[in-house]
Amino acid sequence: MAETKTNAMRILDRAKIKYEMHTYPHTEGEAVDGMNVAKLTGQDPVKVYKTLVTRGASNPSKNFYVFVIPVAKELDLKKAAKAVGEKSVEMIHVKEINGITGYIRGGCSPVGMKKQFKTTFHEDVNALDTVVFSGGKIGLQIEAAPADIIRLINGQTADICY
Repeated sequence: MAETKTNAMRILDRAKIKYEMHTYPHTEGEAVDGMNVAKLTGQDPVKVYKTLVTRGASNPSKNFYVFVIPVAKELDLKKAAKAVGEKSVEMIHVKEINGITGYIRGGCSPVGMKKQFKTTFHEDVNALDTVVFSGGKIGLQIEAAPADIIRLINGQTADICY
């Protein structure tokens, strides 16, 4: 395959985790919302997840948390804070995404960030055989077994959505 591997794909390969790639058409540098990603890749939106990065109140310059939720749902900041043991969390500003994660908006993967932050998947993922998430760039999604991904990134699951 001529496609260049992303950092997320290289990490999955090194860990010998089986995955499938899905691509979708997009305008270069322009993020596509998750529901459209599901439609463009022909995937059930129930198993397509988006990656959100937040900042914890206890140490806003250092405590970042990643939440991975179904594209059709919204993150409940109170539940999210409780899941990571924070008094509160807030979304980081879009312009901070690259500096904190190494990824761009619309291409942020829970695998392969600059630093491995505490990562929580919405608990619905436990009922899925596979989950689809960003492959590390706009236009690329990765599908893999949720248990493999959660184990790889030392993640957890919790009820974090409305």
